[in-house]
Amino acid sequence: MFLEGKRALVTGSTSGIGLAVAQALHGAGAEVVLNGFGDEAEIAGLCEELGATHSGADLTDAAQIEAMMREAGEIDILVNNAGMQHVAPVEEFPVEKWNTIIALNLTAAFHTTRLAVPGMKRNGWGRIINTASAHSKVASPFKSAYNSAKHGLDGFTKTIALELAEHGVTANCISPGYVWTPLVENQIPDTMKARGLTRDEVINDVLLAKQPTKKFVQPEEIGALAVFLCRDEAQNVNGANWSVDGGWTAD
Repeated sequence: MFLEGKRALVTGSTSGIGLAVAQALHGAGAEVVLNGFGDEAEIAGLCEELGATHSGADLTDAAQIEAMMREAGEIDILVNNAGMQHVAPVEEFPVEKWNTIIALNLTAAFHTTRLAVPGMKRNGWGRIINTASAHSKVASPFKSAYNSAKHGLDGFTKTIALELAEHGVTANCISPGYVWTPLVENQIPDTMKARGLTRDEVINDVLLAKQPTKKFVQPEEIGALAVFLCRDEAQNVNGANWSVDGGWTAD
């Protein structure tokens, strides 16, 4: 329980990768603050299971982020995980979708980070972990907003890693390939429409085509890596972008 006494905020943690990360951090002793939408009863059950609190803040709204951070108190471990996807050719890409994806996948991480950093500096310890994507390293067609946001998140992570390096605070990205989560499942219909493919063709010929292992990444794998990055043994792991993609982005 090496994280006992540490408070972790994980955005987008009521399901999928974020929930797996929150569960892993709780298992290592951290006090967890959940964030995200979903069924109220299910979220209440998660809070009871993890001894966690929950914020339903909409992370596309800076004012709601600020309120969430005030209510959460001093944060030792910040995991910026909340995200969404939309798939469409650039000339058909809805402007409101572009704005929402950039706000949630990129700008929200700026707001949570700027508000968490002063406390981390005071305490001389902190961990900032950003859930990026294989799309922070390589692009795919029809995902202009998502690719842009994730490439931006990689650059943001490197910048704050350098700024905070002498304060006992590290910042790193975890970049999964395709993880079987609601985010991935929900983009299948859009990809079917954009490419004129069946569901099985999207899964086998699009989603897993670039993962040499031909396996979806499991959320628990991301949780385990997040816990490692919080360890003292990882204090010099800083500004890195960790690929968990079965070899998709191997050079």
